[in-house]
Amino acid sequence: MLIDAHTNSEAEAETMPLAPSSPKSTSADSKFITGLLATATTTMAVSACGGDGKVGSNDNASSPAANAGSTSTSNTPTSIAISNAAAARFLMQAGMGATRAEIAQVQALGYSGWIDQQMAMPASQSRWDWLRSKGMDASEFRNSQAGFDSCAWKKLINSPDSLRQRICFALSEILVVSIEGLVNGGGWKAFAAANYLDLLEANCFGNYRDLLQKISTNTAMSLYLTYRGNTKYNPATGALPDENYARELMQLFSIGLVNLNQDGSVMTQNGAPIESYGLDDITGLARVFTGWDFDLSTSNTSTPDYHRRPLRQYPNKHESGAASFLGQNIPAGISGEEALKRSLDIIFAHPNLAPFISKQLIQKLVTSNPSAAYVARVSAVFNHNGQASGLNAKGDMKAVIKAILLDDEARNLNNTQLSHFGKLREPIQRFLAWAHSFNANSPSDLWRVGDTSDAGTKLGQSPLRSPSVFNFYRPGYVPPNTSIAAASLSAPEMQMVSESSVVGYVNFMQDIIDGTRGGNDLQADYSNLLLLADNPAALVGEINLLLAAEQLSNASVQTIQNAIASIPMTTTNSERAKYQRIYAALLLVLASPEFIVLK
Repeated sequence: MLIDAHTNSEAEAETMPLAPSSPKSTSADSKFITGLLATATTTMAVSACGGDGKVGSNDNASSPAANAGSTSTSNTPTSIAISNAAAARFLMQAGMGATRAEIAQVQALGYSGWIDQQMAMPASQSRWDWLRSKGMDASEFRNSQAGFDSCAWKKLINSPDSLRQRICFALSEILVVSIEGLVNGGGWKAFAAANYLDLLEANCFGNYRDLLQKISTNTAMSLYLTYRGNTKYNPATGALPDENYARELMQLFSIGLVNLNQDGSVMTQNGAPIESYGLDDITGLARVFTGWDFDLSTSNTSTPDYHRRPLRQYPNKHESGAASFLGQNIPAGISGEEALKRSLDIIFAHPNLAPFISKQLIQKLVTSNPSAAYVARVSAVFNHNGQASGLNAKGDMKAVIKAILLDDEARNLNNTQLSHFGKLREPIQRFLAWAHSFNANSPSDLWRVGDTSDAGTKLGQSPLRSPSVFNFYRPGYVPPNTSIAAASLSAPEMQMVSESSVVGYVNFMQDIIDGTRGGNDLQADYSNLLLLADNPAALVGEINLLLAAEQLSNASVQTIQNAIASIPMTTTNSERAKYQRIYAALLLVLASPEFIVLK
């Protein structure tokens, strides 16, 4: 991806026993590291404008259409030895980050073998069960969100099934629900939101059709998109069924606004895009989402248990007349359950589904601007997994995930030299890369990271706290007045970037890295880095591998090494200086453009 380092907002962008507790930082330590950061990042930004920096390169930017992806058409990676850097890069696309142990695992199993092992791994404790284990189902928590952020961060940081967590997180940004929008639901918002993430996690390696069924009968989704209690047309008052979910189910969760070719390109007629649906289709589908409400047959809303059950159909509120949408008919007189099933079957059969969802998943995992050929290859697998039986052949998420991660366009290291290739890491992913690589843990099991939505002081992003159903950013976002726009490329995650978020991210990470500041209870394992702190080159090299897959430019590496070497080591301050060097090296890598943009 192109990065214009002249613009501040665009520049933002093996498990061992726990080390001894870090020495308590002083204000002088913080000022010293902040000064190093300011000097070093300025140098790195200048080098990214040209020279040997991998991120500042503008190769082939003048012809984006001709350079939309790898020239290879193969989707099978060459069977060769996997380097440390290649394994780390794969783990950054497929999981939450890289450790020395995981790098060795990828090298031993191969890419496909690692994916198979991850998919076979049992799920860890659910978010719902964690909340209950902490007593959050007590009546005093009914009207609060207490505990949700903790259970969400615990899963993302601590779960060994990092591929499952990565896909669950990606799906949460496509099939969007936000805890802030769970109103008029009898309370228990933390449990409702936790259950929604548990649902995505439990089904992320299943079939996309089944996933559509389950989110459509989920209490959190029904509250967020306001169809819980949706009732049929009332001729006396003129009240019509709520159309919110019907609209977003088509627009965002399945087929999109315009008709697509299987390579993700837009179909046109007389030069204009062809709309995939219209107002009549929304109105017709909305009739199906009537009569659905909480299942209170075995408990009431005094406990959160009803949020764990699918919605129940209440026939007296369901629109039993015929409905039509997308050129298909739902006959009159059938049950609400059957109407829902037939409607989702119609949506699932739409030719847009495969390219619309496949391209977004590629963008979440690998690159913001995949070639048309890459999208077409993944769409073909989405439409049929290649199994002879044909059972659940379409929408097989395991097959789709493998197709994305094993495609030559994802695995070909030559693509890291292309200016248009790669993606901006979301703030959450940057934070998780640090947390995963250095085995961050919560000794208290309380995971006090909190809501990190504030862009001025924290990450500007927090799990399941999107500001709207359109996610934190749009998949086709183009930052205006940038080299990215000039090259006709998209940079979705740039929609979250601002001058405030640049500073907020760095300050937040400085507090998190230290572990004695910021009010969180995370404790990282820096024992391997302590062994390298006397040697700036070795220290920076290790962090460059684990956090950036060795993608930092030579200029950036040298700048960071010089900054680390400027921290003196004496016999009287040896331990304190080692930690200062580690904190500074981590922060400088985490703030570097080549880390923020994953190639």
